[in-house]
Amino acid sequence: MPLTDTACKTAKPREDGKPLRLSDEKGMYLEVMPNGSKYWRLKYRFNAKEKRLALGVYPETTLKEARQKRDDARRRLANGEDPGEQRKLEKMLKQVATANKFEAIALEWHARESHEWSAAHSERVLSAMQTHIFPYIGDRPIHEIRPLELLEVLRKVESAGNIDTTKRLRQRCSAVFRLAILTGRCDSDPAAPLTDALKSQQSTPRKALMREDIPAFLDALEKYDGNLQTKLMMKLMLLTFTRVGEMAMARWEEIDFDKALWTIPPEHRKLPEKSKKTAPPHLVPLSKQSLEVLRQLHAISGGREHIFPNRNSPRRPMSPETLRRALHSMGFRGKADVHGFRSTASTILNEEGFNPDAIERQLSHIETNKVRAAYNRAEYMKERIEMMQWWSHFLKAQTKPN
Repeated sequence: MPLTDTACKTAKPREDGKPLRLSDEKGMYLEVMPNGSKYWRLKYRFNAKEKRLALGVYPETTLKEARQKRDDARRRLANGEDPGEQRKLEKMLKQVATANKFEAIALEWHARESHEWSAAHSERVLSAMQTHIFPYIGDRPIHEIRPLELLEVLRKVESAGNIDTTKRLRQRCSAVFRLAILTGRCDSDPAAPLTDALKSQQSTPRKALMREDIPAFLDALEKYDGNLQTKLMMKLMLLTFTRVGEMAMARWEEIDFDKALWTIPPEHRKLPEKSKKTAPPHLVPLSKQSLEVLRQLHAISGGREHIFPNRNSPRRPMSPETLRRALHSMGFRGKADVHGFRSTASTILNEEGFNPDAIERQLSHIETNKVRAAYNRAEYMKERIEMMQWWSHFLKAQTKPN
């Protein structure tokens, strides 16, 4: 006798703990488990072998819906198909289709690459993809995406004025497509030909002091009446022309007063994350003037870990943004950039005939020529010591007389 909705609803588990099977018709039955869960099943034979097919869970799958699934399965049997095997095939194809969607492969690419990035960079990369790319093509099978479709997505970002972001997104999409090509999930990279179709950011060089600007700058710095620690940081930046991030993170344990040397650890250098584990520290010879500034600073923060501790959170370093604000208050907004100190020093030292390799080593620039980099590992320390002391004397000579 066929089942009714009432019989399905009121069915109770067996007292002996065994599943209860309530037959409907044509091989379908409702299986009531000891915990009260109810499942639709279809018993059928294929190639003389008895099999069972799950048709859903009651009451999510109603009696009527279960019978429709049963009838679909019986039609397949009539056509010589095993409905159980067909379901496995459909499930596998669905999994493959899901795995071949752009977002899935992008997440796979991100997982492969992110171990070489800092946590903050990894988060920024993923966030940009989630914001600008996944909502538009994340669900698309990667082999179906064409250049024009991707171009329309990227131009949404470009039209908002985010030129650099657009460029980076194109590069990252290209990396995702290359991974898909290598793993046999698509045949081409539709991001590759879009380079010329997108706008290029007009690079704005860092504002650097010219030789003739230095006296006025030093005079403004001397008159700066802000925080003394900030003023001394600015002086040390000009004397050593290191990167502002390296200066902000500097710790007292890195300074050797006896050897007049600052050893910047690789984790504070501007290097790819994967290179920081094996890169050497950057050595900065300290002139007499630099040492004098450091002694003044020692009287302020000598008991702290960082040379430039944050005033609000002393266990943290000072924010590099502090120097930018100081430059503005000195009247150099748009006229000078702290990073530009490096360009100023490099230009003048080259003009004065110092060894270009020693200058580049002092700037901690990475040699782009791999062959040259392999053979040219000299520190040029003797030349750099002389050069840094010359630079300090040069700056002192630019100071306006009182």
